[in-house]
Amino acid sequence: MPHEGEEIASPTLQYLDLLSQLCDAFDCHSMPAVNVVFYQKQPGNSPVVDWLRILNETNPKAYDKCRAAIARLALLGHELRRPEADYLRDDIYELRIRLGSVNYRLLYFFHGRTVSVVAHGLAKESAVPAIDIKQAITRKAAFTANPAAHTFKGETNDA
Repeated sequence: MPHEGEEIASPTLQYLDLLSQLCDAFDCHSMPAVNVVFYQKQPGNSPVVDWLRILNETNPKAYDKCRAAIARLALLGHELRRPEADYLRDDIYELRIRLGSVNYRLLYFFHGRTVSVVAHGLAKESAVPAIDIKQAITRKAAFTANPAAHTFKGETNDA
């Protein structure tokens, strides 16, 4: 029997309290959000930003959906799953955007635990072409070798 002024904890509250203690003990908190950056070949030259700018001019709705997908990547990071994202191969992932009958893809990779690098953009009809994946792999290798030189620092507001 509880003393005067004390409440009996409900089983749900006891469960949540135990779960919280276990998460603290085993550090099982969700993954942090990630910083999304764009790959650049050379200072001021980002193929992905250029691709997004052209997409904005030719299909603003598709552009808006791509920007929303990038925002979701920033928010969910490693936790982003199908149908929004998928693993391709060699540490390359894809953001999956569909508008009408067109499939847009933004290929990205992780650099460490808190940075995601968007390396390539394309519109496709079926599977992502191997040449596009190879290009993303090449860009990942260049970025990994020198992140500072391959991080786009230009304006992305209109891209």
